[in-house]
Amino acid sequence: MAYWLMKSEPSEVSIDDVLRMPGKRVPWFGVRNYQARNFMMRDMKKKDGVLFYHSTCAEPGIVGIAEVSGLAIPDETQFDATSKYFDPKATRESPRWFNVEIKALKKTRLISLAELRERPALSEMKLLARGNRLSITPVMEKEWTAILKMI
Repeated sequence: MAYWLMKSEPSEVSIDDVLRMPGKRVPWFGVRNYQARNFMMRDMKKKDGVLFYHSTCAEPGIVGIAEVSGLAIPDETQFDATSKYFDPKATRESPRWFNVEIKALKKTRLISLAELRERPALSEMKLLARGNRLSITPVMEKEWTAILKMI
């Protein structure tokens, strides 16, 4: 089993939104970074643990626990000319962007960046690395365990 931190802007899809969706599931659409896409395509497996992270908001931080519930499939937004995630170079025969499905398990208290930085056990966490802006990052098992204890 692997663990991941996945960022979402709450104005687009929040933990509360996903908890209200049928089956509490959402395709993780709109990722337009090749490294993050490759994590979804090559590395993510069903039942992998996910830290649901709100970004680009007043209080960024971990807000929930989820799991990967569906393996990578083409991201439909790349084909929709009205979507901000449209990619004119993508075709159904040769899609460029993929997404996994995530199932929200529970909402947690907000664990802020400042609180994460205070924990020595999280000092190597990819999220906290200088210059990191990836929307999906791997989480080591010791980091996952430390965060679950914080919750």
